[in-house]
Amino acid sequence: MTKKEAILVAGTKLFARKGFNGTSMAELAEMTDIAGATIFYHFSNKEELFLAVLEKTKDGLLKAFDDYFNEKIFESGLEMVEGVVSFFLYMAGLREEWFMLLHRNHPYRLAEVNPVCRRHLEVIYNCFVDIFERAIRRGKADGSIREVSSHKTALILLAMVDGVVRFKTYQLYNAGALYNNLIELCRNMLKKQT
Repeated sequence: MTKKEAILVAGTKLFARKGFNGTSMAELAEMTDIAGATIFYHFSNKEELFLAVLEKTKDGLLKAFDDYFNEKIFESGLEMVEGVVSFFLYMAGLREEWFMLLHRNHPYRLAEVNPVCRRHLEVIYNCFVDIFERAIRRGKADGSIREVSSHKTALILLAMVDGVVRFKTYQLYNAGALYNNLIELCRNMLKKQT
């Protein structure tokens, strides 16, 4: 791992756990055992480092979801929705720091004034919504999902799943205990009535 990569990995952990204001470059230097001057050689200030961390998070999430859906075969759109829910929760456990970073307030405040930050967030959330929407459209075409608005339903599903992840992030509830209920709720919400 290069020094730049080590800085990004440690920066992701610090920004995720302590937020932007709670993260200091001195702590980052101590955590990585990399001199402050070297950190500033790669990133001119804390905001530039934060944007690089967010970009790396975006790239990692997009690649993970792309890889999963390029390899996985689903029998129906409804099964694909369940696959999206399961994989989203799996990724939130595997890459907890990425989701903790996205659940912080700072990225959204920065996005109000920084177009680069806004673009990274839009790409991430558009990716999430698009995956749910593709599954719903497929389910409507194959008859496994009733007639619903694909986009609005995708937004609602994302809000539900991300809400469960937030329970885990903030240690408010055992998200794993909600998995079966969440899948059943999705089925009841989407399945064609017979």
